[in-house]
Amino acid sequence: MARTTGSDGEKTEAAVREAAVNLIARLGYEAMSMRQLAAEVGVQAAALYRYFPTKEDLLFTLMREHMEGLQQAWSMARPAATDPVGRLAAYVENHIAFHIERRHATHVSNMELRSLSHERLTQILKMRTAYEKELRMILRDGAEAGVFEIDDTGLTAMALIQMMTGVIVWFRPGERLSVAEVTASYLSMTMRLVGATISHGTARPTRRAGDVVAL
Repeated sequence: MARTTGSDGEKTEAAVREAAVNLIARLGYEAMSMRQLAAEVGVQAAALYRYFPTKEDLLFTLMREHMEGLQQAWSMARPAATDPVGRLAAYVENHIAFHIERRHATHVSNMELRSLSHERLTQILKMRTAYEKELRMILRDGAEAGVFEIDDTGLTAMALIQMMTGVIVWFRPGERLSVAEVTASYLSMTMRLVGATISHGTARPTRRAGDVVAL
């Protein structure tokens, strides 16, 4: 009787994705072998190909799911109010929390773009552009409303994305600063960068389950 896909298969596939993220973050995509990955998960190497026919299929899946998760997180965090300052604060808080929670996945998504085929790279870059467009819209709206002082919206957006995503390079849970403290500091720096004046209430980051990080 043929084995059907069920909860065990789903658990195995999830374990493969998690192990792959950790191995690629540590070894690099080119250095990681499917045999190493199989050993990490505790399955035969041939079993991996039932879930991911090629190694690049696996990498693309990891990157696509990372961006889909980021877009979904922002969709849930996006405030209903049109106030540019409040929207920017929400964007910063969500971006930092999401990437700290997914430090290894962020590292893979940033460092292994070069390993994708042209077609798949284009798909991931389109997803990134759509997400970053939200930030550019916030900055543009703030500049037009006179609450932000920005010379170049595109350049400012790129600087902010790099600054916020870069937190994964140095932040470690349980050390000097908490996620909430890091977020508050980055939010303050962001507002100074765009020339915004914010109230104490606006600058204080929202508490969330993601403040407790285990990566």
